[in-house]
Amino acid sequence: MLNGFAAVSLMDTLFIDERQVTDVAGKVVAAVFEVSTPEELQKLKIENEQTENIVLDFLYWKSIPAENLVAALQGSEKTVFAVSNTASEAKLYLEALEHGLGGIVLKTQDVEAVLDLKEYFDKRNEESDTLSLTEATITRVQMVGMGDRVCVDLCSLMRPGEGLLVCLPVGSFARGLFLVHSECMESNYIASRPFRVNAGPVHAYVAVPGEKTCYLSELRTGREVIVVDQKGKQRTAVVGRVKIEKRPLILVEAKLSAKEEEMSFSIILQNVETVALVTPHQVNSSRETAVPVTSLKPGDQVLIRLQGGARHTGIEIQEFIVEN
Repeated sequence: MLNGFAAVSLMDTLFIDERQVTDVAGKVVAAVFEVSTPEELQKLKIENEQTENIVLDFLYWKSIPAENLVAALQGSEKTVFAVSNTASEAKLYLEALEHGLGGIVLKTQDVEAVLDLKEYFDKRNEESDTLSLTEATITRVQMVGMGDRVCVDLCSLMRPGEGLLVCLPVGSFARGLFLVHSECMESNYIASRPFRVNAGPVHAYVAVPGEKTCYLSELRTGREVIVVDQKGKQRTAVVGRVKIEKRPLILVEAKLSAKEEEMSFSIILQNVETVALVTPHQVNSSRETAVPVTSLKPGDQVLIRLQGGARHTGIEIQEFIVEN
């Protein structure tokens, strides 16, 4: 258990004494309130407290909706923490009404709960980082016949410029993930589906949280993927449905725009007008930032995310590997 906690982070010791929390020097860092009913919560005057941090322990009143708590405390200048007994309960407090509380106090003796919550915060911190995207130039576009392709329906709506990072798990090709645009754009072919990315064949890699990848065929309802926009801003989204169907496919190859770099990257996608790759610039004079694969031609530019080549169960590793 000690090894498990040592892998989390450095920790400062705090002490709970009746209605307050103190540090090792005896300084009061937070006030603690025990709440048993909704009426007690409404009567609290936390703004009158001298400390900036407030800890709420709900005792027997565990069924309080997290949204109600966040709504009741909106506008408060205090940083409000809620005592949680499990990592899942803590996540509810942290995500309620999009903003969540200022923090949580995890009350547990289970190291796995601590590690679970650490992983959750790691994912949140990852979202605040902007990914570096690189311009690549299309060198070849070729129809390759029929295959099983994967549509990924998310529990979130995507905006123009957003999509999923996808690549083929073959040799150097796996080093470049193409930014495949969502179906949020209006077209003459089909109604807008801003929750969907027609992402590629079953054996393609897709970026998931934790700087990992997984096969598109491995995605399931409830799993998280990384949504990225044209500027590299990322966020996580939950998979709602995965739909695999046999469709005509097209192979797209590209290389970096820099003359000194000749490494090639490729992706296979459904050969249909509603599948598009995100570009570094607006297309012609339009406001669109994606080019349908049916319109791609050598010389066009698209955005890719560079990564290491070899992977084992979706985790980047350093090893010699040759694939064709």
